[in-house]
Amino acid sequence: MTENSAPRDPRDLFDLTGRVAIVTGGSRGLGREMVLAMAAVGADVVIASRKLDACEELAEHVRATTGRRALAVAAHAANWDDMDRLADAAYAEFGKVDILVNNAGLSPLYENVESITEELWDKTLGVNLKGAFRLTALVGSRMAAGSGGSIINVSSVAARYPKPEVIPYAAAKAGLNAITQAFARTWGAKVRVNAILPGSFMTDISKAWDKEAFAKEAAGYAMGRGGQPDEIVGAALYLASDASTFTTGALLDVDGGYWP
Repeated sequence: MTENSAPRDPRDLFDLTGRVAIVTGGSRGLGREMVLAMAAVGADVVIASRKLDACEELAEHVRATTGRRALAVAAHAANWDDMDRLADAAYAEFGKVDILVNNAGLSPLYENVESITEELWDKTLGVNLKGAFRLTALVGSRMAAGSGGSIINVSSVAARYPKPEVIPYAAAKAGLNAITQAFARTWGAKVRVNAILPGSFMTDISKAWDKEAFAKEAAGYAMGRGGQPDEIVGAALYLASDASTFTTGALLDVDGGYWP
């Protein structure tokens, strides 16, 4: 809201009707929850991940349950050209992008720090950082030249509290935090750029965790548990919508009180 504009009804602040959102890593986990939430409040969505069939399945579900338009695009976040192609596909289909969620990520396991290969390092930084940088540069520049928009980078508490078992991942997410704040300054009032720093969420990836070890760790969180996937939705809708018109460069922890 500008200084001279009339106050808006708070119930309308989260309405995304008429807006277009890209979500990378959008076919599962936290990305899926954000796709479904944004479509539910009116946005048309571009769902991107490496697996086109998973994106198509979710796109069909969005169309059937919300009536919103949904485009599925196969794209690997570590591939520079794929990010170019994803941006072009979104603008070709919808003519604009109002919201970009850089959610694609991975954290490969390794035995010890000496066993971290160049391939693992490059892959981790490629998916978590390089792709987000390229897509933000492409889409954010078009947003700034048009009517503006909101970019949300999905970082991690690992960027604040790095552990020995996630060094490449933590480094990538720390870099993501840095470019979040740099891009926020790049486009000023036209394009808001913020990051969500999730803690431990009980997505499908958590099925492979040692349940006993995780329960012991989670007991040290303020809330004493991991997050449910749909608990990311409030933060995502806040940053995507007009509810956050004076928020940019923020690093928002959504971690249940994760203080190791």
